Amino acid sequence: MNIAERNKENTKAFFKALEDYQLEALVDLFAEDGEHINPYHSGLFPEGTKGKEGVRSYWEPVFSNFEAMEFPIEKLFAMEDPSFVFVKFEGKIKLKNDAGWYNNDYYATFQFDEEGKIKEYVEIFNPIVAARGFGLLDQIK
Repeated sequence: MNIAERNKENTKAFFKALEDYQLEALVDLFAEDGEHINPYHSGLFPEGTKGKEGVRSYWEPVFSNFEAMEFPIEKLFAMEDPSFVFVKFEGKIKLKNDAGWYNNDYYATFQFDEEGKIKEYVEIFNPIVAARGFGLLDQIK
C-alpha cells in the first residue's frame, strides 16, 4: 500500500474509532506529539489539544456526553504531498435524554508522520451551527 492510501485508511480509522467509541484506538492513531486543532472554536469550544494524553483527555468526555455519533465521509483526498489528507464529512451526533440530534458539516486536514501516525488534525466546523445545537448562541461575542 502506498503512503497516500495508507494515510487515507488511517483517516477512515479515525472516524471509525469515534463512531465505535474506541478511545484507545483513537489515541493510538496519533503520534506522541500529535495535535488536534480547532481553529474556529470561537471561545465556546475547546481549542484543541497536544500529545496522546491530551487527545485522550479531549475525547474521553465526548464519548460519555453523547448517545451516538456518525461521521459519514463525503470527500476524501490525499494531497500532492501524500502526508496530507483532506476530508469533508458530516457530523451527526445523537444527544442524550432524547434531546435530538446535533448536525454540522466539517472539513478537516490530517498530516501524518512517516509511520502513518497523525501529527496534526485540523477540524473546521461552523461555530454558529455548533452554538445553536448546544444552546450556546447567547455566549457568542
